[in-house]
Amino acid sequence: MSQINVYLNFDGKCAEAMKFYQSCLGGELFLQTVKASPMADQWPAHKQDHILHSSLTNGSLLLLASDMGADPSGMINNVSISLTCNTPEEMVAAFEKLSAGGEPLRPVHDFFGGKIGVLRDKYGFNWLLYYNNQ
Repeated sequence: MSQINVYLNFDGKCAEAMKFYQSCLGGELFLQTVKASPMADQWPAHKQDHILHSSLTNGSLLLLASDMGADPSGMINNVSISLTCNTPEEMVAAFEKLSAGGEPLRPVHDFFGGKIGVLRDKYGFNWLLYYNNQ
């Protein structure tokens, strides 16, 4: 096994959320709508402008998302996204940007051999940011 990536599911807010994450983390954003895909005829008219697949890449960072897999039951998500940063400054900047409109749960603080901070973003996803100074 080589890699596990996070794949977030939204219900109509994928493009908005991924643009927000790009503004926080930088990188190149790819968005494919249903209507621009070979699968367009398999989805109803009200889903045509939804995002079928998206990716945000910045170096080794890869974040994937879609509007097509949101849980109709309304279950609360219990997954945290872990982001390891290269410098304390990068971590603090990412924490401030990602928590905008959301909720800082644990501010950035010293933690064993580095720093850690936990937040819930404005889309309800929990982020654990970490910097290891060793």
